[in-house]
Amino acid sequence: MLLVIVTYTVPKLTDYSDEAALRAVVRFRLHLRDEWLDVERKVYDSSLTAEHRQRELKEFRDRWLGRKSGLSGQIVNALLKAAPPDRKKYVGLLVKQLKEQDVPEIERRVETRSFIAQQSSDAVDAIHRMAGDLQGAKLRGEISRIKSNLASTLQNLDDLDILGLQALRPGTFDVERSQTSQARPDANLTVSERVDITLPGVRRPIGAEHPVIRTMHEIVGVFQKLGYSVAEGPVVETDYYNFEALNFPPNHPARDTQDTLFIAGQQAKPQRERLLLRTHTSPVQIRTMEKMRPPIRIVIPGTVHRNDPPDASHSPMFHQIEGLAVDTNITFGDLKGTLDHAMKALFGSSVKTHFRPSFFPFTEPSAELYVTCFICGGSGKRGADPCRPCKQTGWIEVLGCGMVDPNVFEFVKDNGYDPKKVSGFAFGMGVDRLALLKYGVDDLQYFFQGDVRFLEQFG
Repeated sequence: MLLVIVTYTVPKLTDYSDEAALRAVVRFRLHLRDEWLDVERKVYDSSLTAEHRQRELKEFRDRWLGRKSGLSGQIVNALLKAAPPDRKKYVGLLVKQLKEQDVPEIERRVETRSFIAQQSSDAVDAIHRMAGDLQGAKLRGEISRIKSNLASTLQNLDDLDILGLQALRPGTFDVERSQTSQARPDANLTVSERVDITLPGVRRPIGAEHPVIRTMHEIVGVFQKLGYSVAEGPVVETDYYNFEALNFPPNHPARDTQDTLFIAGQQAKPQRERLLLRTHTSPVQIRTMEKMRPPIRIVIPGTVHRNDPPDASHSPMFHQIEGLAVDTNITFGDLKGTLDHAMKALFGSSVKTHFRPSFFPFTEPSAELYVTCFICGGSGKRGADPCRPCKQTGWIEVLGCGMVDPNVFEFVKDNGYDPKKVSGFAFGMGVDRLALLKYGVDDLQYFFQGDVRFLEQFG
């Protein structure tokens, strides 16, 4: 007659005698053993997909070993926390065995079988071939015999006295180990001797570039094709390189602590030597001109910091790319041609560019570059609705630019940058803002929160 084991649930005990408590523990262990055998048989079933086998193993782990709602935790609470004070000592011994022996043992088995569950069906078939068909048949027959005995024992469990229950406690998890060792003559071999290294390995998920870093690499790539080199510099800068050498006057608002993050304990130093977190990547322009004589063409990607509270459009840390070109006879027309080509390479050949006058301390004349909105195509509308990114104007501001101010060249004049002989242009853009526009994200903070659910959309 076929015996069917009813799905296990933790009982609510009213009797905490030695026999009743022991019977509850034995019942738990027998059901755990029975369900584990079912899962293990599925783990080695090559007719199931790897996803199916992993799901079966996960469901077993969650059901029996889950930290919050697992049956192993429930049985401990049902036995120990609800037991009367005079029964806690004996019940505590039973719970101790569960927590220190039984649960760790099944956790170890789940962990070791997880490797098999991840393998392809071909790999599982290869494992069966390594073990041998005859040995595998013996093991499957032994599992069936054990499950039959478990079902019979559970059916008659209420009829056993305390001596019979104590006889069932040891060795519940040792049957399979002994049978497996007898069925496999290579059980005493080393791992390297019994593992086929030609089997397919575990497939690990491959990551992808962060959307901001990907956008930065795309921009850098455009300028590299134009012959620009990549330059880098320190994030912790001095006031001299961040402000003074870039023609910022001493009383400029950007030098205030409300806008710039200064390193503490710098009051005793002269103004130009005080350390701060750079507010732009422009200091690298000065450092590069100190090291290299003209002509130069560099693009400078990196992180910058400003004293801005984080919100949907601001962050105390963000990414910036700046560019610098210095040579003889460079004009504003060269700047316009370079940036027009770069914008078309980034946003499509149909994009138009538009320059509007502006002001920056380190360039003169200065301008802001706008491109036709690549979301609405410059119409200012998205169907019947207004286009929010361009504020219905059809234009989006992309970067600031201009011709290098002669006063900046004066700081590196001794290295060949005589403002009477050379000229150049510079530009700078915020990478994070371009990534927002490119991917249609409405909150800058999503990029920095590390939420995989958000980031995997861009993989």
